[in-house]
Amino acid sequence: MQRCDWVSDNPLMQAYHDQEWGRPQHDDHKLFELLCLETYQAGLSWQTVLNKRAAFEDDFYHYDIAQVAAMTEADVDRLLGDARIIRHRQKLMATINNAQVLQNWPAGSTFNDWLWAFVDGQPIRQAWAHAAEMPATNDLAKQVSKALKKQGFKFVGPTTIYSFLQGAGLINDHQRNCDFAPENQG
Repeated sequence: MQRCDWVSDNPLMQAYHDQEWGRPQHDDHKLFELLCLETYQAGLSWQTVLNKRAAFEDDFYHYDIAQVAAMTEADVDRLLGDARIIRHRQKLMATINNAQVLQNWPAGSTFNDWLWAFVDGQPIRQAWAHAAEMPATNDLAKQVSKALKKQGFKFVGPTTIYSFLQGAGLINDHQRNCDFAPENQG
């Protein structure tokens, strides 16, 4: 099987690449989880995040937005003692803050609809030959980052958001020779 260059021989990395990365995601709950994971990844490797994903799911109530939004400073203190996760106070606080933003999302719309409007509901296909060609960010990620910050989200810089847009399938960056590239599906 041919995968993108960045995929290691770690089964979690392979499963993430094969089953999630670049696939259009439209569920607010799943979008929240992916945003959180990208927040934790900032400054670290994606493999580190995937290795700790199950523990994060446990600690953050499987990313139930209402339960995460209700978490307190005492919960953060408890999480800081959990060696199974990435223990970074600002990232943990951002998870709670971002859940609160989503919980208070304006009636009559969804986070999914708001987010996908940036790409007119259609994934952007960028067909790279090698992972090294992929940028760390782009104008779309900068625009979405700025809009997220305006909504009140935290820890959503352009690099984090570019990775989020890839993970959630708004940007499809599967390499041209990858079996999961759209042009190789069929």
